[in-house]
Parts: sequence; C-alpha cells; structure tokens
Amino acid sequence: MRPDSNPRQRLAGPWTLAVLALLLACAGCRLDMHVQPRYNPYDPSDFFGDGQSARLPVEGTVPRGDLTLGPDELLYTGKTNNQPATEFPFPLTKEVLDRGRERFNIYCTPCHGLSGDGDGMIVQRGFRRPPSFHQERLRTAPVGHYFDVITNGFGVMYPYGYRVPPRDRWAIIAYVRALQLSRQVSIDDVPEAERKKLQGGS
Repeated sequence: MRPDSNPRQRLAGPWTLAVLALLLACAGCRLDMHVQPRYNPYDPSDFFGDGQSARLPVEGTVPRGDLTLGPDELLYTGKTNNQPATEFPFPLTKEVLDRGRERFNIYCTPCHGLSGDGDGMIVQRGFRRPPSFHQERLRTAPVGHYFDVITNGFGVMYPYGYRVPPRDRWAIIAYVRALQLSRQVSIDDVPEAERKKLQGGS
C-alpha cells in the first residue's frame, strides 16, 4: 500500500489548512477587540478645552448601588440621627400597603410565611426557622430595625439591599406592621360597614 493511500494522511492536509485559517481569524478578532480607541486614565486630550480626557460626572449623578447617598437619611438608611427610625419616610396609603404585600409575597414568604409566623415553604423543607413577626420583641422593634435587617441581612438571612429598592423595603415594612396589627385588634376596631360583612349582615 502506498503511503499516500492512507485516508488519514489524505485528510491531514485540508484539516491543517482549516485549523490554521481559524487560528488566523481568531487572532484578528482578538486584536480588534483588545485594541480599542479609548483613553487610559490621566491621558491628555486635545478634544476638550481643559486638555484632560477624564470628565466629571453629570450633575445629579448618583453612583449605582450606593444606598447611603441622597438628601433623605431616613429613606435611604432607615435611621434618624444615626439611630433606628421609629417613623416611616412617607405617608402610608393603600397603594403602599398593596405594594408591600406584593413584594412581601415575592421576597419574604419563602421563609417567613404568608402571615409572618416563620413557617414558609423553605422552613417546611428543613431550613432554619426565622422568628415570628408576632412575638413581642419584633412587634415593638422600631421600623428602622426592619429596614436594617432587609438591607444588610441578619443571622442566616441574606441581605436584600441590592435586590429591593429603598421604597419597596419601606412598603414591605408597612405590610409587616399591618400583619402585626391584625393580631391585636378586636371586632370593635373594625369599621362598622366592614364589621357587618364579617358578622354576616348586609
């Protein structure tokens, strides 16, 4: 058998050329992607009047993810005079509570459960049980405590500061307060029209 009659040897030439062509194409793409028309830090520029390539941020720019910035300390930190706040940064309306319930059901119920008793689905599957929102310690905790826990985490709870915007955190806290109050009211605290519905009247 002649050496060049081996099928592998006959295919070696075209495959080698194909691989070389692919390598050359990749090298060309890499060069184009790595060598870009950009300024390095502190490079001079003749385009701007001050001769500098670095520009100041546009007025009013807030760095992404920096929750400590902003004129409203209460809204963004949950503190007043560096102490956990005892009041909300905006009025509580039905829309705020509805938003809080929606966000609570998304982010909180897997561990805390729908009613805040700490019996969510993750707990039912063996995860550590969080405390009930209805125990005395948490019913009397300032709202700023909740804001800090949601933002930075606590114990085995992960921080949600980068997932839940500040206003939504406050809405969740408002809904938690509503859950807590729901265990502390009597039928006499219910408006008369709603009381009749509960009692089976028209």
